[in-house]
Amino acid sequence: MCAVDVQVPKRNELRRSQRVCVSVNVVSTWGGVDNNLASEESKTLAVSRHGASIASRRAVQLHDLLKLKNMATQEEVACRVVDLGATEKGVTTVGIEFVEPAPQFWHIAFPPDDWTARSPEAKGYRPESLRGKV
Repeated sequence: MCAVDVQVPKRNELRRSQRVCVSVNVVSTWGGVDNNLASEESKTLAVSRHGASIASRRAVQLHDLLKLKNMATQEEVACRVVDLGATEKGVTTVGIEFVEPAPQFWHIAFPPDDWTARSPEAKGYRPESLRGKV
């Protein structure tokens, strides 16, 4: 159900922490013009100690501020839009980061920062010397 995302970072940036692919029910709330609040139920695509990637039907822009509510715990945290990914069928992949550190917001244990899919502890990892011999 969960796997570590090992994609190459965009714009030559290094990730501050590992991402874990997990679907968490969330509600995003944006302050609109004239303080009209708009909210959207969604799911995370991946989470990290610093934020998440969510699927959104709302038209958002970089640097937009929002509140993200974890529906499992009812906790809320302030976030900022930091990346706009692909849009497919009206749903955009939106990268958000926590405005203030909230490493326990997801209530999951993350892999160590130096962990990779090639770490010996990785599920399915086999050193090259053993490949093809089983």
